[in-house]
Amino acid sequence: MSALLLAAESAEPFSAVSEAAAGSVVDLAWLIPVVPAVMAGILLIFGKRLGRLSAALAIGGIGFSLTLSVLIFLFLQGEPSDHRQFVVEVLPWLDISGFTVSWSLLVDPLSAMMLLLVTGVGLLIHIYSLGYMDHDPRYERFFAYLNLFAASMLVLVLGSSFLTLFVGWELVGLSSYLLIGFWFEKKEYAAAAKKAFVTNRIGDVGFMVAMFIIFATFGSLEFDEVLPAAATATTGTLIAIGLLLFVGATGKSAQIPLYVWLPDAMAGPTPVSALIHAATMVTAGVYLIARTSPIFTEIPDIGLLVAWIGGITAFVSAAIACAQVDLKKILAYSTVSQLGYMFIGVGVGDYTAAVFHLLTHGFFKALLFLAAGSVMHAMADHTDIRNMGGLYGKMPITATTSLIAVLAIVGFPYSSGFFSKEEILAASAQTVGGELIWILGIIVAAMTAFYMTRWFVLIFLGDKRWGDAASPDSPTRDVHPHESPLSMTLPLGILAVASAAGGLLNTSPEDGWLHGWFGGIVVAFERVETWIPKGVILPTAIAAAVLGVGLGVLMYRAVDMKTVGTGAGMAGIARNKFYVDAFYEFFTVKLGGALATGFARADKGGIDGIVNGSAGLTRRLAGGLRRTQTGYVRSYALGILAGTVFLGILVAAAFLGPDVVGGGA
Repeated sequence: MSALLLAAESAEPFSAVSEAAAGSVVDLAWLIPVVPAVMAGILLIFGKRLGRLSAALAIGGIGFSLTLSVLIFLFLQGEPSDHRQFVVEVLPWLDISGFTVSWSLLVDPLSAMMLLLVTGVGLLIHIYSLGYMDHDPRYERFFAYLNLFAASMLVLVLGSSFLTLFVGWELVGLSSYLLIGFWFEKKEYAAAAKKAFVTNRIGDVGFMVAMFIIFATFGSLEFDEVLPAAATATTGTLIAIGLLLFVGATGKSAQIPLYVWLPDAMAGPTPVSALIHAATMVTAGVYLIARTSPIFTEIPDIGLLVAWIGGITAFVSAAIACAQVDLKKILAYSTVSQLGYMFIGVGVGDYTAAVFHLLTHGFFKALLFLAAGSVMHAMADHTDIRNMGGLYGKMPITATTSLIAVLAIVGFPYSSGFFSKEEILAASAQTVGGELIWILGIIVAAMTAFYMTRWFVLIFLGDKRWGDAASPDSPTRDVHPHESPLSMTLPLGILAVASAAGGLLNTSPEDGWLHGWFGGIVVAFERVETWIPKGVILPTAIAAAVLGVGLGVLMYRAVDMKTVGTGAGMAGIARNKFYVDAFYEFFTVKLGGALATGFARADKGGIDGIVNGSAGLTRRLAGGLRRTQTGYVRSYALGILAGTVFLGILVAAAFLGPDVVGGGA
C-alpha cells in the first residue's frame, strides 16, 4: 500500500474571470431566466383568456432559454480553456453601509452544463405535459408554474454570488410548493407540499448562517472574491462554513436527516415529479457543493463526512425502495439513493464525477418518471405495480424506453449510468478513508439493480393482472391500457437516446471530455492508491449489478402476487420506511403540537388572564364610580361638603393630633 495522502490538484477556480463584452451572447445570459419568468407572469394573469395558447407560450419561453443556453455553450467551447469564466452585471442591487451586492450572473462551464440540463430536460417535460395535463381544469396555471420553476432554477444556476444563488434557492422552494400541492383539493397532496416547504426551510437556516460567516470572514459574498481566498480563512471557520452549507444541501437534495420530503413530492402531477427529481431542485445541493469546491478542498475530513452521509442515505433509501409497491414511490426513493451517490462523489473530492452523475441521472430519472406517467395514463392513474404486468405488448414505446432507463440506472456496461456511477465508486475506492464507502456503494449498486428490475418485471413482463384477467374487485378490472400520444412518447424517445449515449460525455476519469471541460472550475482531490486493487473495482461493480438483476428476475418473473408487499421482519420495517416518517410525525407534529397547545393554554389562561383580569377590574371599578355621576347639583354639593369635612378632619388631625380629633381614649 502506498502512502495515503489526500491532496488537491493545482487548479485555481476564478483566477481569470472576465467581463462579458457588450452585445455578446454571454451578455444576454440574463434573458435565460427572465423570459420564462415573464411568460409565467403572463400566464398567471391572462391564462384563462389565452386558453390552450398558454402551453405554447410556456414552451416558447423554455425553448428560448434552451436556445440561448446552447449558444452560450458553443461560445464557451470556442474560448481558450483558461478563459471561460464571465461575470455579467445586470444591475446594482444592495448598497448598505459598505455591503454591496450587484445582481450579476456567472457564466462558466459548470453553469453552462447545468443550463443545458435544466432547459433541455425542462423543455421535454413541458412538451410531455401537453398530453398528460390535457384534461386538467387548471391547465394554464400548471404551465405558468412550470415556467416559474424553470426560471427559479436558472437563477440559482447563474447566480454569481451566494446571495443571488440563495434567491434562486428560495424561489425553487416556492415553486416546488406550488407544484407539489397543485391538486390541493386532496388533503394529502397539500400536506406533501407543506412538508417539502417546511423541511427545506430547516436546511435553509444552515445556508443563511453560512452566508453570515462568509461575509464576516471575507467581506464579500461574490464567488470570484470568496472562493479564491478560501485558504486564507482559519480551519475552524472553514469547517463551520462547510458544515452549514452541507446542512443547506441536505435539505434541498434530500439527504439524511432531511430526505423525507422528496418521496412525498411525487404527490404532484408526474411531469412535476420528473422536473423536481431529475433536472432541477434536488440537484441544487450537489451543485452548491461543487460550486464551492475550493472551500471543501481545504477541509477534506468534512468531505469524508459528506461522503458517509451520502453513502448511508443511498443505502437506507435503496432498502426502502426494495420493499415498495407504488409505481412512483419506488422511483422517488431511487432518486434519494442516487443523490447519495452524488454526495459520495463530492465528498471524496471528485466533483466532476458527481456532476457527471447528476447529468446522466437527469436523463434516465426524467425518463423513468415520464414513463411512469405514461403507464398511469394508460392504467387510469392506478399506481400499484401488483395490479399491472404484461404491459410490454400494449405499450411498446413506453416499455422499451423504460428498459433503456433501467439499464442506465443499473449501470449496464456503456450506458450513461455505467460511466458516471462507476467513476464515483472508483473515486471512493481510491480515497483514503473512502474504502468502506466504496463497499457500501457496491452493496447499493446491487440493491439498485434488484429494485429496478423488480419495478420493470412487475409492470411490463409476465401475465397481465388487469382487465378481464383481474379479480372482480380489483381496481384495474375496467382499465384498457394503450400507448400514450406522440406528445408523450416523443420526449420518452429523446430521453432514451440521452440515457443510452450520455456516458459519452466522460468515458474516462482521467481524460474524459467532461474532466477537461471542468478543468480549472472545480477543484478535485488527487486520487491515491489504497488497499483496494484497481483491477477489482470495475468487475466488482458489474458483478454487483448482474447479481441484483438476476435476483430480481428470478424472484419476480413468476411470483405469487399475494406475497408481494407483505411480510414482516426487515421487509416490513423497510416497507414502513424504517419508521423515520412516523418518528418525525410524532416528534414534530404530535409532540410539538401538544407542546404548542400547552403554551397556547398557558398564554390564554395565564398571561391573557392577568391582562384581561386587570382590564375587567378597571372596568368594574369605573362602572361603580360612574353611578356617582347623577347629574343633580344637590348630589355634587353633598359630595363637596363631605369631601370638605373629610379634609377638615385630616388637617385637624395633623395639627391637633388624632387623640384630640377622635376624642381620645
